[in-house]
Amino acid sequence: MAQTQTRNGTAAQQRRRFAKQAEEKAGARREAATGAAGWVADRAGEWDLDAQDLRFMELQKFLWNPLIDYWFRMDVEGWERLPDPPALLVGIHSGAPFVWDAWTVGIHWWRRFGGERLLHGTAHDALMAAPGIGGYFRRMGVLPAAPDSMAAALAAGRDVAVWPGGEVDSLRPWVKRDEAVLAGRKGFVRLAINAGVPIVPIATVGGPDSMPVIATGRRIARALRLDRVARLKMFPIALQAPWGISPAMLPEIPLPTKIRTAFQEPIKVSRDPRRASDDDYVAGKYEEVRASIQRGMDALARRRRLPLFA
Repeated sequence: MAQTQTRNGTAAQQRRRFAKQAEEKAGARREAATGAAGWVADRAGEWDLDAQDLRFMELQKFLWNPLIDYWFRMDVEGWERLPDPPALLVGIHSGAPFVWDAWTVGIHWWRRFGGERLLHGTAHDALMAAPGIGGYFRRMGVLPAAPDSMAAALAAGRDVAVWPGGEVDSLRPWVKRDEAVLAGRKGFVRLAINAGVPIVPIATVGGPDSMPVIATGRRIARALRLDRVARLKMFPIALQAPWGISPAMLPEIPLPTKIRTAFQEPIKVSRDPRRASDDDYVAGKYEEVRASIQRGMDALARRRRLPLFA
């Protein structure tokens, strides 16, 4: 396939150049981090594209297939809208530490493409640094949601999925379950521009019903100084099994719910790196992505037959 020519050479050359720059900047930031935050940064920074274990992923079908097909009764549509790789997929998600509607997208992707078209999901540094969880995430191809890891994957020609809203999105109150929350974080737009790739919005509904969040716990997070330790601004309280009303960070058994997901039309961005510094342009593309996700969520939500779990 012919490479698209840009102001700075081919798109592939642009991606490789940006990946190198992102690696240098991320390394400097991690070296500057100290204390508990430094430990989290160091652990999360231990990523490798080759850590994705394809045989291990294939074996996960015995766990994930029943969950996807019978527990979550998941529907995924819009495959025909996907552009040629690499692309940056941007969506919303819910839950913690396992965000079920994000994981199920990744598993569906694997079921459809296998090793022919690899997708790297992304996760918060606190999860990537956690013993056990971080190791599992890496074997499943998950990368820290940092510019260097995502840029490296895109430069390798692989697709990347990112959920910019982070914990603000995944742990949003249940009453806001059908709102597209990207938390004002526009770094994904700059990433797409610098890497010269299109953005594919992902709309999804149903995930928040698996663990309804009752309260955000922002005051608790401030009191515990979680922002400084692990970049967490919330300590949410949720209704979850088997704990009942409890901190949402506990491992839970998800409640049965129907998850509906749809890939939206790709959004093209300028491949001129100078546009990444144009705040108005970045804000405009951010809103275009958010609005696309919201329209998709509205359409999916109208298919519910019952207010909960359907």
